Amino acid sequence: MTEITVAAGQVIERILSLELVRVTERAAVAAARLRGHGNEKAADQAAVDAMRRELNRLPIDGTVVIGEGERDEAPMLYIGERVGNRKGPKVDIAVDPLEGTTLCAKDMPGSIAVMAMAEGGTLLAAPDVYMEKIAIGPGYPAGVVHLDAKPEDNINALAKAKGVSTNEITALVLDRPRHADLIAAIRRTGAAVRLISDGDVAGVIFTSMPEQTGIDIYLGIGAAPEGVLAAGALRCIGGQMQGRLILDTEETRKRAAAMGVSDPNRLYEMKDLARGDVVVAATGVTDGALLKGVKFGKEVIETETIVYRSVTGTVRKIEAEHRDHSKFHME
Repeated sequence: MTEITVAAGQVIERILSLELVRVTERAAVAAARLRGHGNEKAADQAAVDAMRRELNRLPIDGTVVIGEGERDEAPMLYIGERVGNRKGPKVDIAVDPLEGTTLCAKDMPGSIAVMAMAEGGTLLAAPDVYMEKIAIGPGYPAGVVHLDAKPEDNINALAKAKGVSTNEITALVLDRPRHADLIAAIRRTGAAVRLISDGDVAGVIFTSMPEQTGIDIYLGIGAAPEGVLAAGALRCIGGQMQGRLILDTEETRKRAAAMGVSDPNRLYEMKDLARGDVVVAATGVTDGALLKGVKFGKEVIETETIVYRSVTGTVRKIEAEHRDHSKFHME
């Protein structure tokens, strides 16, 4: 590849409509070959290897700020890893090569390969810890919901802003024992709760398209890296999101401090999680509400990818037919 010497935002514009799509397509196809095989680690590893290989072909000087761990735990894409051919602008990279590893291993709906790219220094370098999250889609007054408000108050405020009764609101929550009280509180308002086993990047994105997904609000505790990826996507579409890292041990506070987190109790707004020009690409691995999964035909491999860009508010959905299968083979 020839060296590109334009501003970072222009490079992101140039490469992300197709080049980033290729990255998530490769990861999705690699993981999809192991759908239903019951081996989460193998599927995740296949996605990681494919994603790394494609990232290292890009004309960027990229640093993974959201990855699979905080130290060099090769062969994972780890936080701090340098990617790209180093002949382009400095950019932040956030990756989840296979979001929903269990979903892929069991061939259940909703597994995706997802990544984000932003100008250097604009994505929160979040440690691999838990994060409290709340998110809603576009079209609501600023501050209509708040992470520190009671779930009942958030549901009531959202229903009022939407102009409906609370029993017409649906909240999405990860199905975890830690959410038992949260789920009970939501249901006391008359609102419905949809539980998901995995996949809270897509879960947050669902709030931006309630007509298609039926989801009005995302609530609960999930992984911090997925929180940053989700914030990047939601910034591109519109909506509101807040998060707070859960740093409840001395060890997690030290890890966070080493990554530049000075206030362990800080409430992060969406633009604190993902600032500047952010582009997010996601390719379906298994069929889901957001994307169709990879289809393997005799002649053609079919993929579906969605690409978000914050600066322009553009959302592109790309359905691709791949006839050259060799590009998906490991070198």
